[in-house]
Amino acid sequence: MTAAPPFQAPLVLGKPYRPVVHDKRLAAHRRLIAGSGLARSRPLWSLLGWSLCAAALVLLGVAMCWILGTILFKGVSALSLTIFIEPTQGNGGGLLNAIEGTAVMALGTLILAVPLGVAAGAYGGLFPDAIWARTIRFFSDTLVGVPSIVLGYADYVILVQALGWHFSTAAACVTLAIICLPYICRFNELAFAAISPDLRQSVYAIGANERQAILLVFLPAATPGVLTGVLLALSISVGETAPLLYTAGWSNYLWNGHLFHMPIAHLTYAIWTFINEPLASANALAYAAALLVTSFVLLLSVASRLILRAR
Repeated sequence: MTAAPPFQAPLVLGKPYRPVVHDKRLAAHRRLIAGSGLARSRPLWSLLGWSLCAAALVLLGVAMCWILGTILFKGVSALSLTIFIEPTQGNGGGLLNAIEGTAVMALGTLILAVPLGVAAGAYGGLFPDAIWARTIRFFSDTLVGVPSIVLGYADYVILVQALGWHFSTAAACVTLAIICLPYICRFNELAFAAISPDLRQSVYAIGANERQAILLVFLPAATPGVLTGVLLALSISVGETAPLLYTAGWSNYLWNGHLFHMPIAHLTYAIWTFINEPLASANALAYAAALLVTSFVLLLSVASRLILRAR
């Protein structure tokens, strides 16, 4: 067999044919830019934009440092042993009841939200095109955009009044679990979706079923993402204020173990209430509570960053 001859362009009126693309609109747009001076002024606009971004960043940093500095300075000066060993007594005393109540609600939130969030995230990450996965993703994105105070008021109407739970630990934990659930779900979905396809095929190739593959292989592989979602949910449950005003209420006593019909104290209520009191002792409790909440959330944020970096 003979080799095919090389391609030769056809002749048009004795000249080789060369396709020419005529884009009159593009050429006119270039002439317009060149004639109006936009091309020459583009570096100036770019410099102005970057300068505004830098100024906004500086203002944000100054405001954040001022807030954190105020909390740190006044919070440290307000800390004492009484804060950790005595409950609140009117406008004074300690914060033992609020610390205990915050810990109880955080634990209850994790018990309710983590299993459901991890399961939904695993399903969405491993079967992204399934109809239920798209449904879960839609509701997760919708819940993220709903203000927490709206969820708190809805739970006040449904749980506190309609079901007769009153201000209680159960109502607060359910509300916080609903708020934290979409974040846990999305973090876990990303973690399970990042699992290597080769690993998934290898697990199924050796005869493992879905339950064995998820619990024994996929879940350990997605542990950093799972822990990050759990820590984020924990920080949200500690730092929320508005929904707890409608569901948890406030109590000057320690938690008695009842889930219903009994209000429970929490740190964010102490901040919101005592900071507006005219007494120095009440203001000291507010700054001490703010320092405890800020320190705990900062610790959780650093821990989540370290977990993601070690991934």
